[in-house]
Amino acid sequence: MINKTLYLHEMKKSIKLLLILGIVLTFYMVVIIGMYDPKMLDMLNQFYEMMPELMASMGMKAGTSNLLGFMISYLYGFIVLVFPMVFCIVRGNGLVAKYIDDGSMALLLSAPVKRKTIILTQLATLLSGILILVSYSTIVELIVASIKFPGELDISKLLLLNLFLLCLHLFIAGICFLSSCIFSEFKNSLAFGAGIPCVMFVLQMLANVGEKSEFVKYFTFFTLFDPYEIIKYSVFAIIGPIILFIGAVVMFISGCVIFCKKDICV
Repeated sequence: MINKTLYLHEMKKSIKLLLILGIVLTFYMVVIIGMYDPKMLDMLNQFYEMMPELMASMGMKAGTSNLLGFMISYLYGFIVLVFPMVFCIVRGNGLVAKYIDDGSMALLLSAPVKRKTIILTQLATLLSGILILVSYSTIVELIVASIKFPGELDISKLLLLNLFLLCLHLFIAGICFLSSCIFSEFKNSLAFGAGIPCVMFVLQMLANVGEKSEFVKYFTFFTLFDPYEIIKYSVFAIIGPIILFIGAVVMFISGCVIFCKKDICV
């Protein structure tokens, strides 16, 4: 189904970005989880009272009473959303449109490899990178929490939370991948593939600020991922990520079909 040589080549191109993002995520997770103590909580709550709108825009809330709630407040409103999204944008838009734009795709298609195999290989590269990032983040969270605060983290809820986080990033990757398959010029692919997720994230930040801008949440897909409701097992919190996953699958399939039928000069 995929070309092993092409897959390994693309994964090598992903390694540097994965390492950088992995280091950044590790730093933030170690520092933020380590800040979970009564004295630091009081300080953060005071900081929240000083700049409530800024903190709220980042998805942060005051008054968390347990470790998982603290992690959600200070990691899941910005950190674990933005950095994996960067990977989706950079690699998702560069796997197809960039190759077509610089003529490299014509060389790939001239080889005795089917179009279906090429596009599935590129998709596998993108999915592998996202899975690696989310899995790595989960492992780091579990290790740091178990070392610093043994027995205080609800592991089952964290795993469910990150499973749904994966659904969100698959949806973002779907937007990037579909844009890359639709447009033959990299600048156009990037405009839509990066533009849409970034605009949606800004809208989510606005929606978090207060009641006056709360209606904006109906215009962004980030609303479908609600960490606070997920750990409460609310119905909407379960349905939202499922919708994101289905949307991602539809965009992946659509991108593959479009590429296979696309007129590319060889």
